[in-house]
Amino acid sequence: MPITTAFETKIEHISILDDKGNFDEKLGKGLIPDADLVKLYEAMVACRHLDEVAFRLQRSGRMGTYPQNMGQEATSLGAAYVLRKDDWLVTCYRENCGLFWRGVPKEAILLHWMGDERGNAMPRPHFATPIAVPLGTQMLHAAGLTLAAKYRGLDRIACTFFGDGASSEGDFHEACNFASTLEIPVVFVLQNNFWAISTPSTRNSAAPTFAQRGLSYGMPCLQVDGNDLFATVYATKLASEYTRKTNKPYFIEMVTYRLGDHTTADDAKRYREQAEVDMWKGRDPIMRIKNFMIARKLWDETKEAALLERVAVENSEAVARAENIATPHHDEFFDAMYEVLPADLVIQRDTMHTHSLGQDPSQLPAEARERAAQMSAAAANHH
Repeated sequence: MPITTAFETKIEHISILDDKGNFDEKLGKGLIPDADLVKLYEAMVACRHLDEVAFRLQRSGRMGTYPQNMGQEATSLGAAYVLRKDDWLVTCYRENCGLFWRGVPKEAILLHWMGDERGNAMPRPHFATPIAVPLGTQMLHAAGLTLAAKYRGLDRIACTFFGDGASSEGDFHEACNFASTLEIPVVFVLQNNFWAISTPSTRNSAAPTFAQRGLSYGMPCLQVDGNDLFATVYATKLASEYTRKTNKPYFIEMVTYRLGDHTTADDAKRYREQAEVDMWKGRDPIMRIKNFMIARKLWDETKEAALLERVAVENSEAVARAENIATPHHDEFFDAMYEVLPADLVIQRDTMHTHSLGQDPSQLPAEARERAAQMSAAAANHH
């Protein structure tokens, strides 16, 4: 029998505004209106400034471990700009810029890293999931959310973000296979920042691209310059239109770089060469847009100074809101668990004990015993 080709493909790389200032007029024309470009640039600057503020908060003991976003602002922002307001934005922990564009308050992110659970209650109607610190779990959530939307007949897709390291997790493969075989509209965005904490990307894949990991699941795949805001907008637009039309997933590899440590608990100098970091600083997504806008007479240093002054005030106010939030009452832990709280948990809530008082309610004062009995009866009637 003759030998035939079972499968053949290619993966395109998209770059519209490179780090040398070269702009592809054909691909970039009309992609981002000038007024929107200014707003997007301001959003990136505000996010970068908040990174600096958060770093100081952590170092002064006012916040826990924090992962800086600097260098990766264009990936999530480009997606958030393209997606509809009711499409799901399913992030991990370095997508602040996209979340803020969606309208998520900055203090919500700060509260999360301060250890306050209220920071995870993403306010509606932003269609953004809480920050996902466990590696790779959010990809499964994205597939589940859009499966539910499809079941309900809703025109809604999800865009989920993860790193090169997370693509070696079983959750990644399960989510990709689930979305492909069941034809679920998910845009998978792999942010290849070359490091999974201290593990280089070459230890996570020997393939020439991470984009091709989507090929085994039958997805269209694309690689883009993740530090090029125009390219991330272009790619997300292409992918979202495809998924919405076909109900099938799409895979994008955004090549970017984290300019800071993995988190404030990390010291990247122990495993990264400074020359590598300096090279990527020259590819900074913020500087690209700034230089582009200056060349197009859309921006100048006077506007820059005014922006930095405004951003400093806004971020200071966000810190104040996070630090001055009212202390939660312990009842909230119990009351949020059930529609009708079981009687034994009523006792725990009222006594704040799980030992003898919880096991033997007869030790309680008569008033507390009566309240527990009423709650128990209400629970029984409810069910």
